[in-house]
Amino acid sequence: MTIKSMTGFARADGTDGPVSWHWELRSVNGRGLDLRMRLAPGFEALEPRVREAVAKRISRGSVSVNLNVKRSEGATEIRLNESALRQVLAAMARLQAMTEAAPPRAEALLGIRGVLEFVEPQESEAEARARVETMLAGLAQALDGMVGARAAEGRRLEAVIREQLAAIERLVATVAALPARTTEAVRQRLREQLARLFEAGAPLDEARLYQEAAMLATRADVEEELKRLGAHVAAARELLASPEPAGRRLDFLAQEFNREANTLCSKANDADTTRAGLELKAVIDQMREQVQNIE
Repeated sequence: MTIKSMTGFARADGTDGPVSWHWELRSVNGRGLDLRMRLAPGFEALEPRVREAVAKRISRGSVSVNLNVKRSEGATEIRLNESALRQVLAAMARLQAMTEAAPPRAEALLGIRGVLEFVEPQESEAEARARVETMLAGLAQALDGMVGARAAEGRRLEAVIREQLAAIERLVATVAALPARTTEAVRQRLREQLARLFEAGAPLDEARLYQEAAMLATRADVEEELKRLGAHVAAARELLASPEPAGRRLDFLAQEFNREANTLCSKANDADTTRAGLELKAVIDQMREQVQNIE
């Protein structure tokens, strides 16, 4: 089974030393591939590679990719900026000489901005590159999960659509077998209409009479619509078995189904055909709703 839904969700977590991250992927219906990213500050440079990785696995849908990154608290070092402290002490000494101010307390000195520095640990370029590759491996894992979820939902959709195609096939066979479509039934309706005309005493033009009779017979004939509906069922089944994404083509085919059902209903001149035509339209509408979820 190759049908995939456009709806899916997956996440993946990872750590590398003091850094941990969390990928979260969601996808919903979309006309094409619409990718939206929200990457953690400092990791914006990953965008081209994220975009490339998603495009290789997903051809259609509105996809959101979120990356959250955290650094453990213990990884940050606190350092005394001795140069800044000497400058502060020199300034305090001059102030004391001028004002006889009391000597500063140690905690007051440490609270002065710039005396204490919070320093992130330094890492080499090779370490940074290795971490990026590990993070992208986590993205690939999340993509595997989302593609798997879309495939599982696709299998459910395929089963539903196959049932709906079978229902359309049964309704087409029902209309084809209706007694109202037989030649004798058409003749009888013509006789009844002619009888009403004669009873009304209306003058009849022979040529016009034959014209009207031919038009009535044409309007009552839904053979072409039934044949096209049968061909559409076969085409839909081929698309469901196709290895290529078929969502757009199935959506177009569902419109063709609906067009033929509308024509059939407009031609119906008996209650049974009308009833079957309306049921056919209902099934086709339900099928189109499902088809719009397919990649």
